[in-house]
Amino acid sequence: MMRRPRASTAKAVKLQDGDMDTDLSFSQTMSSDEDSEEWRPPESKPKVPSKTAKAPAAKEKKVAVKRTAKPKEPKAPKQPKVPKVPKDPKPRAPRKPAAERKTQAAKVLKGTCAPELAGTKRKKIDEKKNDEAGEDKGDKLTDCPERERTEESGPSIRMKEERVSFIVSESHQADTWAGEGSSLAGLRTKKEEVEEEDFTFDEPCQKKQKTSGACLGQPTALPSSEAQSLRNDLNMNWDLIELLSILTCVERWVCVNIIALLREENTVPFMVRYRKDMINHMDADAVRDVQLVYEELCSLAKKTQSVIQTLKKDGVLTTELEQNLRSCRSADELDHVYSPYKKGSKLTKARRAKALGLEVAATTLINSPHTLDLRAWVKPGTEGLSSVEEVATGVEHILADMIAKDPETLTYVKTLCENSFVTIQSSVSKSALKEREQEKSVQGHKKPGAPQNKNKDIDKFHLYFDFTCNIQRIQPHQTLAINRGESLKILTVKVNIPDRVKNDFTRWCINNRWRPKTFAREELHAIIRNAVEDSFKRLILPFLTRSYRTKLTSAAEKESIAMFVRNLRQRLLLCPVRGCVIMGVDPGFRHGCKLAVLSPTGQILHTDVVHLHNSGQHKEADKLRHLMIKYSCTRVVIGNGTACRETESFFADLISRRYFNPLDVSYCITNEAGASIYSVSPEAVKEMPDLDPNLRSAVSIGRRVQDPLAELVKIDPKHIGIGTYQHDVSAGALKAALDGVVQECVSFVGVDINICSETLMRHVAGLNAGRARNIAEWREQKGPFINREQLKLVKGMGPKTYQQCAGFIRINPQTSAKSSPHPAPAVPEKATAKKGKGKTCVNIPTSFNPLDQTCIHPESYHVAERFLSLVGGSADQIGSGGLRQCVESKVRTSSVEELAKTVDTTPETLKLIIDDLTRPPGFDIRQNFRQADFKRGIVSMSDLRVGAVLTGRVDNTTLFGAFVDIGVGRAGLIHKSNITLDKLPVSQRRRSLALGPGERVEVRVLNVDPQRGRIGLDLIRVLQ
Repeated sequence: MMRRPRASTAKAVKLQDGDMDTDLSFSQTMSSDEDSEEWRPPESKPKVPSKTAKAPAAKEKKVAVKRTAKPKEPKAPKQPKVPKVPKDPKPRAPRKPAAERKTQAAKVLKGTCAPELAGTKRKKIDEKKNDEAGEDKGDKLTDCPERERTEESGPSIRMKEERVSFIVSESHQADTWAGEGSSLAGLRTKKEEVEEEDFTFDEPCQKKQKTSGACLGQPTALPSSEAQSLRNDLNMNWDLIELLSILTCVERWVCVNIIALLREENTVPFMVRYRKDMINHMDADAVRDVQLVYEELCSLAKKTQSVIQTLKKDGVLTTELEQNLRSCRSADELDHVYSPYKKGSKLTKARRAKALGLEVAATTLINSPHTLDLRAWVKPGTEGLSSVEEVATGVEHILADMIAKDPETLTYVKTLCENSFVTIQSSVSKSALKEREQEKSVQGHKKPGAPQNKNKDIDKFHLYFDFTCNIQRIQPHQTLAINRGESLKILTVKVNIPDRVKNDFTRWCINNRWRPKTFAREELHAIIRNAVEDSFKRLILPFLTRSYRTKLTSAAEKESIAMFVRNLRQRLLLCPVRGCVIMGVDPGFRHGCKLAVLSPTGQILHTDVVHLHNSGQHKEADKLRHLMIKYSCTRVVIGNGTACRETESFFADLISRRYFNPLDVSYCITNEAGASIYSVSPEAVKEMPDLDPNLRSAVSIGRRVQDPLAELVKIDPKHIGIGTYQHDVSAGALKAALDGVVQECVSFVGVDINICSETLMRHVAGLNAGRARNIAEWREQKGPFINREQLKLVKGMGPKTYQQCAGFIRINPQTSAKSSPHPAPAVPEKATAKKGKGKTCVNIPTSFNPLDQTCIHPESYHVAERFLSLVGGSADQIGSGGLRQCVESKVRTSSVEELAKTVDTTPETLKLIIDDLTRPPGFDIRQNFRQADFKRGIVSMSDLRVGAVLTGRVDNTTLFGAFVDIGVGRAGLIHKSNITLDKLPVSQRRRSLALGPGERVEVRVLNVDPQRGRIGLDLIRVLQ
């Protein structure tokens, strides 16, 4: 066993103040075996590569001949080969060995190609290897493991395997749903108002023309004018496209297209469904990653510009400082360069020495030390220059500052750390120990209150009282737990960097990077040696500590948010329970159980309160039976809050005695998190103004099973009870991610514009609260929409909004044909009215278009009609067996690629059209997902035995495992060490934890702890 090297330590800086959750969720039950597991940064968002781009490489060369601007694209001087983020130091001969070592070390910390900005490394670029890399190879990144994983996709147009957090049958894979994100992009170009709004989609889309060479997944070089424009917008020393490609492990041409689409205000759902060719079939998670990194880079550029203006105003900006600022590639590096010049901070030792004029002496010491005489700088009576020793100290401080800010030096020390055993260590703080001692001293007194609660909080962190772990192996949930303990002043945290790093760094600086260029006397060598040691201890070590802590926290937050996103997506996409009357029950003791009987369409039929846990239970049971028989209710949904188990036991007893005969009644338990918050929200008051808030909770609980998506979008995703450590991650990033996944789920499921609620409508891609309100008002005044074209008549519905939302809005003939007191508006009247407001007169048809009930975008209607005529069908046959047979026979005789050329479209668009034409009417993608489990009996925790095999449903997934509801009132934990690849279906092995809420699993009981209410489970298999 290798002897662990001695380590020099540095105190960690407090990172953030997080709210303390009442419980640390099971994180304290994990064994120390986790420390031995290799930590890999989050693998939850792999990017879909452009492996298909290799095959048409020859064709791409032909295209390049026609475009004169294209060969100039590799003009960019930086073309990296590893996913590191190098600075741009001046080339120096001693740097090459370090660069080669860094190439090997690049794979250590960057195990994933996740978009992390903090603590990124820099690497020198060999410009000779950049020639024609953009055209023929699509600027392919070789260090991204995601690239190699998807080589299995063949030359056919079948969509590449995408990481999704739920499984869709292969025939419906065209609509990949994974991901999140709004389309707001940094440095967005100002939206130009068009004089005449053009709603027509008959012309080929302009966006596709920009990347016509990439329509089949082939790389397209960025025109030099556009590249220069992007660079000028940011005004930084690095190339935006290149850096974005490095940070996200996405090909340059894809980054170019995504940026172009974002700057044109396209939403992520629209890009993922209707611009697959431009984004190389990336899923929404991957597109969202690129968007977030792009926004971070734009924000960094904006902040850099602000810092430069501030320094210029203060009169301390130099050309060298400005170049250093513009070369920063992360907020952490920018802060490192800017911190000595911040207002309010005390004057640094280096700046005091520079103010005395010693900067010239420091420069001379490196460049021509044989001419330096320190005695010539002595000025008796001047503080800091009164003796040779003071002059030497001032020169040391200036040199230490130069060393700490030199990009090449920082790159080298980071490389040394990557090859060393750097650890993070936490221990209980002195203040926490003192509070614990005070608590023990007052044990005899009756003072339960705060000290006891605080002591209880301290005990929650006992796993981290003496915790040490390699920073490359620490788990995300451990990082977040340590951060929380530190913010509560219960833990102290430090990063241990081995002494070997200091020794190697000092030797390299003295003998290579900061070696005097000419002969130097021994006393001058001593000044350089002291400066290097002072720089490492006082400046570089704290910087490395901050950098590591920031990077670990960033990676942990991203994995935590990714877990939230996966859980929320699967919670929203639970299969609705349709066609039956449901009774929602909000259980309670003192105030009784609130009931709400709901019709199959969610209308409130009856509300009541019953006291099932007091005297007179027989009378309340009679009331229940009367209601169940009166409304033919066979499904009971019980919230999992207070008195849930007692209420479940009551219903199970009645069912076992066949009390509801002749009805066959069953019940299920659902998560009621957020129901009480929703019941007093403005939306609930507007929807159910005459109901008591407690009864509104019962309505919400019932509707969560009837249509989970339509009901849960009314609640803030943070209150739905998914994920962990939500108070320890960035609130803004979490909200953006969750809002994005809600928009994605609503859009991909689609909404019937004539019956959906205004709340649901505002989550459709391209719409917002105002536009949804306008649509609802138009619907109330004019009657139901007959076709999608009528959306153009709604106030605020411009061409861009219509383009983004049209494909996700359905017009079903059953709802559009309903009688309305208001006839459909005459087109000339509306057109004339709009014309006065600057709208053009558009011809809106008044007949129903069968294509409006599909997810085919109006811009592709002419393609769909050409394809229908090609196969000998018509739009009225959509979903019929006859049309399906015609389409399938045509696809068998001719490949999709050939058919796409015939109808003048891309294979991706044609595949989407084929899928929608052959789906049955009223198809809901959620019918492929799991439904709520209804049962008739009950078991308790005391009935469990070690080794028993049970089936259950995943209730929640965390960073350390999955909680499974096995029907005993307490969820059991499958630790992540028991979720192995051999126990998972092949289709689920791509995902990070592979399990999500709603999935049915078969488990074995490993241990039962009745006192603490904990159940340990082992995963046997996932039930399909």
